[in-house]
Amino acid sequence: MYFEQFYLGCLAHASYLLGSEGEGIVVDPQRDVEIYLEAAQKQGLAIRHIFETHLHADFVSGHRELAARTGATIYLSRAAGATFPHVAVDDGYKLRVGKLDLEVLATPGHTPESISLLVTDDENAQKPWAVLTGDTLFIGDVGRPDLSPTHTPVQLAGMLHDSLNQKLMTLPDGVLVYPAHGAGSLCGRNMRAERFSTIGTERLTNYALQIKDRDEFVRQMTSNLPARPDYFLEDAAINRAGAPALSDLPELKAIASHELKAMLDKGATALDVRPGDDFIAAHVPGSVNIPLSGQFASWAGAVLGLSSKPVLVAANAEQLSEARTRLARIGIEDVSGYLDGGVEGWRQAGLPVAQVKQITAQELASRMASGNIGVLDVRREAEFETGHIEGADWHPLDRFKAALPDIAKDAPVAVHCKGGYRSLIALSLLERAGYHNVVDLAGGFDAWVGAGLPSSSAAVEVGAK
Repeated sequence: MYFEQFYLGCLAHASYLLGSEGEGIVVDPQRDVEIYLEAAQKQGLAIRHIFETHLHADFVSGHRELAARTGATIYLSRAAGATFPHVAVDDGYKLRVGKLDLEVLATPGHTPESISLLVTDDENAQKPWAVLTGDTLFIGDVGRPDLSPTHTPVQLAGMLHDSLNQKLMTLPDGVLVYPAHGAGSLCGRNMRAERFSTIGTERLTNYALQIKDRDEFVRQMTSNLPARPDYFLEDAAINRAGAPALSDLPELKAIASHELKAMLDKGATALDVRPGDDFIAAHVPGSVNIPLSGQFASWAGAVLGLSSKPVLVAANAEQLSEARTRLARIGIEDVSGYLDGGVEGWRQAGLPVAQVKQITAQELASRMASGNIGVLDVRREAEFETGHIEGADWHPLDRFKAALPDIAKDAPVAVHCKGGYRSLIALSLLERAGYHNVVDLAGGFDAWVGAGLPSSSAAVEVGAK
């Protein structure tokens, strides 16, 4: 048997290629499918089968393009209501591929149509060998139950409890667990950093599996959920129909500096994808900075939306190409173009550039003691509760658009996250909205703690993750 996990760090997404006797199976493919074609060719495999464990909400799948390029059959739960050609599978469906047996386990809960794939290899003494759990069971966590337009979180959480305890936890302890996401994904809350585990390890260490009472499980799984990005339901709808091939996207057009200036004056979005230090030094006024170095696509989808039609600002062609692909992975396909010549071209056109004002942790502490600056913390809830600057206002970045009216426009404020990536996104959103008395805490909360400055913590509700 051939088995490979492909891990896409920017989306914390895991997909898989399995093969036996020249026949290949891809599970939960990412939008750009060339990696599976190249791997299959190297291994002498012909991709004949594509499984989706559910309608993914946090990224656009490449199943339709991969099927078109290979002639493979797509398999998806009957409950998904997919509108592209596929085999609708139910609980217990089995597929024999070479010396591999795949069995579908209906494991609803994260979504109504969620399935897991039980893999048995004739050449492996451990039978079954592994289970690909999609977003039902993660490493250290389980899937969030609030992503369905047809079922309530309470209904899904009850299904999730039953799927875990009546299906997955009945498997032998040695069965390997391979989920569709890892730490950092918004499809769960408390994932560990490992890329795989075993049923036995999860049985002992996964917090959700320690909650035996069904009602208590439902209560905890539906409490303190992270904010659901608006684009999640849109991505699920795209995946239900199947996305077009990336090669079908039109070429990006160059936009002159004065043309972009006119577009910005009318409310267009300029998305600066350069590293944070470059944005701090000089940027197009009103542009939003989401550096390619972090979870770029997820944040672009969350704070801009799929219909934002951004103009890209980059330092080179490689950054433009990477940004275009990564935006398409979460469904931002309608990109207006790119700034011709980048920030330097903007400057040469005689247009003013803006700079980010930064403040050190010691300077911030001094100004706070004088009472002439506020603090805005944009980290997630668990981070804030673990430790935060006393007196800081908390507006997490994943809910930031709704929070803007609550932030005083003229009062001086220092924005921070953990290390600086998210705070620059938030600061650029504030500046775009007309906030001009904003500074960035250099190094974020890590720098504050590293300087030995005091922090406060809030008690976390028992069971909240």
